[in-house]
Amino acid sequence: MAYPLPEDQLEKIVANVCETTIGASEKYEHSSVTDWNTQKYIVNSTIIQHHGSGEATGRRGMHSAVGAYWNSEKDGTYSYKWDAADKVGMDIVISVTWIAL
Repeated sequence: MAYPLPEDQLEKIVANVCETTIGASEKYEHSSVTDWNTQKYIVNSTIIQHHGSGEATGRRGMHSAVGAYWNSEKDGTYSYKWDAADKVGMDIVISVTWIAL
């Protein structure tokens, strides 16, 4: 299986979340589940291949938008465009959205 991050980095992130979220608990308590799971995450990546050299490709237009109806105090979204696009021959945009439960 291919991981989106190096496996050791992914393990470190997940272990930290478990420790900070559930680490103080001594046993399973159903009433605590809503405190442990306070967010849902959605990650989307858009990859657009450049066809030919940078000069042949020319300037490209790209628009990415997200719309939602949500609680603006608890929910949100973040988009990132990777700056190395010309070096690798593609445009890459990553969007991360979080939604409170």
